[in-house]
Amino acid sequence: MSTFMLTGIPGLEDAHIWISIPFATCYIIGLFGNFSVLFVVGKEQTLHQPMYLLLCMLVLTDLGMSTCVVPKALCIFWFNLEVITLSGCLTQNAFLATISAIHSAILVAMSFDRYVAICNPLRYSTILSNVRVAKLGLVSLIRGIVCVLPVPLVLSRLPFCDNHMIPHTYCDSIAVAKISCGDLTFFRLYGFMMGIVLTGLDLMLIALSYCLIIRVIVSISSKKAHLKALNTCTAHIGVILTSYTPYLFSNLTHRFGQGIAPHIHIILSNVYVLVPPMLNPIIYGVKTQELRDKMRKNICRR
Repeated sequence: MSTFMLTGIPGLEDAHIWISIPFATCYIIGLFGNFSVLFVVGKEQTLHQPMYLLLCMLVLTDLGMSTCVVPKALCIFWFNLEVITLSGCLTQNAFLATISAIHSAILVAMSFDRYVAICNPLRYSTILSNVRVAKLGLVSLIRGIVCVLPVPLVLSRLPFCDNHMIPHTYCDSIAVAKISCGDLTFFRLYGFMMGIVLTGLDLMLIALSYCLIIRVIVSISSKKAHLKALNTCTAHIGVILTSYTPYLFSNLTHRFGQGIAPHIHIILSNVYVLVPPMLNPIIYGVKTQELRDKMRKNICRR
């Protein structure tokens, strides 16, 4: 098998043109918002801090996720360009899975950043220097590649017999595996274990960070200090909710929602790569005063 056919959203083929409108809108808003954050942080020396460097890493993963999927999906919706080569399919799958793993690791690093800023503010600059943030980013990249690499390698060795129609807008690993006529035992076990190791561990570390943060906030007597500490976390909490909620819904419905219509599975999968890249820069732009002020200053100057 040298090529596959991505069919888009099965059952909604007649509405592909209309579906492409929110796809393109979310993608354009996401590009504008994320590039704006990168531009402002890169230009303003005062924003060259660990918190904003981590935000830039998050922005890059958001851009990578949406760009891996949306251009090809729009080609399917607008021009019926459904063909994708085997190597192209596996490359798309590997990039998307790796970026998703890096995205999750960066959210963990951001929760650690908030923990240090609230629980140990006097040592913040020594514990989290820019060099250490860069090392955290490198570790996140290596972890993502090492954990995800076996998935496309296993997919490349699966037999597909005569079936080359992938009912999806992109080469999701589960969607590709489902059309195989080979043994999927290893693939299912590995995917399940990686879900526990990556997502489960990351969520536990984030929860631990916030438990420690809450313990410190409760011990503070001043209500004003309470609000200030909570405000430093609201943007990160919002990003966690926008990132993990569609991801968990998408994976759970794919693995256990046997009675759910196929187009629901696919729409949820696309929400995960469309909505967080669009909302994350808005959340940080609204909830982070320093970033908001710098963006306003640059807009007014222009």
